[in-house]
Amino acid sequence: QVQVVESGGGLVESGGSLNLSCVASGSIVSIWAMGWYRQAPGIQRELVADITSFGKTRYADFAKGRFTVSNDVKKNMVFLQMDNLRPEDTALYLCHADDLFTGRGTDDYWGRGTRVTVTS
Repeated sequence: QVQVVESGGGLVESGGSLNLSCVASGSIVSIWAMGWYRQAPGIQRELVADITSFGKTRYADFAKGRFTVSNDVKKNMVFLQMDNLRPEDTALYLCHADDLFTGRGTDDYWGRGTRVTVTS
């Protein structure tokens, strides 16, 4: 059984920083990519950033220049360094494991999220 667990969210003032972490555990053979999405009330879930096992990254426009995604492939971990946070970044941040292969098959997995609140 695969589990995806996030950590690192919290309350921060506008202009501050947070570093999110996510680890996937279980009977994992490989993961194509891991990344971060966010969900704010009344807004559709949106991609923040992701990174493939080969290191190719993708960022949403709002994340470019402020957020940095990185990974540790051997540990099945992904990180999100968020700088210069704004109140509009307030959301539940969810970790996503894309094309996770367990040996029995390939599927996508989601964590339950870690909440980020940015005050003005």
